[in-house]
Amino acid sequence: METTVKKKSGLFALCPAAHVIALLGAAVIALHLALRHNYALMCRLSDGFVQPLHHRLAQLTAPIPFSLAEALIALLSVATLVYIIYEISGLIRRSGKGRRLYRLLMRLAALGLAIYAGFCLLWGVYYYGDDFIAKSGLVMEDISAEELELVTVYFAARLNEYAPQVKRDGEGFCRTDRAEILARSPELFRAVSARFPCLAGPEVPAKRMVFSRFMSIIDFTGFFSPFTAEANVNADFPPALFASTVAHELSHQRGVAKEQEANFVAVLASFESGDADYCYSACMLAYIHLGNALYSVDPAAWRLIDGGLDETVKLDLQENNRYWAQFESPVQTVTNTVYEGFLQSYEQTLGMRSYGACVDLLVNYYAADAAEYFGLKE
Repeated sequence: METTVKKKSGLFALCPAAHVIALLGAAVIALHLALRHNYALMCRLSDGFVQPLHHRLAQLTAPIPFSLAEALIALLSVATLVYIIYEISGLIRRSGKGRRLYRLLMRLAALGLAIYAGFCLLWGVYYYGDDFIAKSGLVMEDISAEELELVTVYFAARLNEYAPQVKRDGEGFCRTDRAEILARSPELFRAVSARFPCLAGPEVPAKRMVFSRFMSIIDFTGFFSPFTAEANVNADFPPALFASTVAHELSHQRGVAKEQEANFVAVLASFESGDADYCYSACMLAYIHLGNALYSVDPAAWRLIDGGLDETVKLDLQENNRYWAQFESPVQTVTNTVYEGFLQSYEQTLGMRSYGACVDLLVNYYAADAAEYFGLKE
């Protein structure tokens, strides 16, 4: 009895795995879009699944002496590029161009959908559950121009106070050792998590990136990988703001998703640690945000405060500005636009401007400390 085997036909048979992955990815994204406003569900997912998973992943990836996330991104980028070149060469040299083109596009779509679905599940849910303000119990009130000025003066004074305590070169520029900053990063949240248990997490270090210069070109000082739970930091820009960047990325690792809250928590954790290098860097981060906000409402008050900064602080601010000015290009414009679109896809409607919202948190939290510092409390 003669038997025959029918050859599979149809688009699905060209790349079945890609179709399955794409469908699963699309399903996860669709579910996220449909259910993300279900507050109770998002809280259960973020607090009961994502954060515990990140804590466990952070412990597993911490012993790896390099950024696993960066290595995976590099390998995936190279592999994808090689695959595209291979398929395009096949399109040129071989028959069945339509089928080959479809397979190429389907596999790329499956990859993109899978990655974005992972972001939705492992990061996007944070934006729709309880944020840091809700978990911490902090009360947010409207701030006045006078309070803004007071807290700006306070951080300027603390900047001047910590400036002599950090390592400097012969010209007066801050030259804190990045390796030492990273080595001390596991203990950074120890004190603040005692005050705010919602910030508790594994004591693991942030990781220095190999492609730091490239990160500067695309205007990023670091990133948190929800797939490996690693806090990754750019180590190319001037060191004065390096420690606060470490604190910022570690705050993401502890479930603080919103950028404005991560900046505030970076300042809070650094101050609570009592580490002079972290305190100086955090004061500079806070002063930049507060100073920009004050300048928009009272330029004269800002100029008076800025003029009172220690000369070494001014050197560090100038060095930081010069460094980032060299990368101003259409590339930065594109990457900032893409990232703003990413934030807005999770309904962070302020986009990149949401970084400035940390001013409200800083003023609300530190106004009383500022008044006490200057002897203004009754």
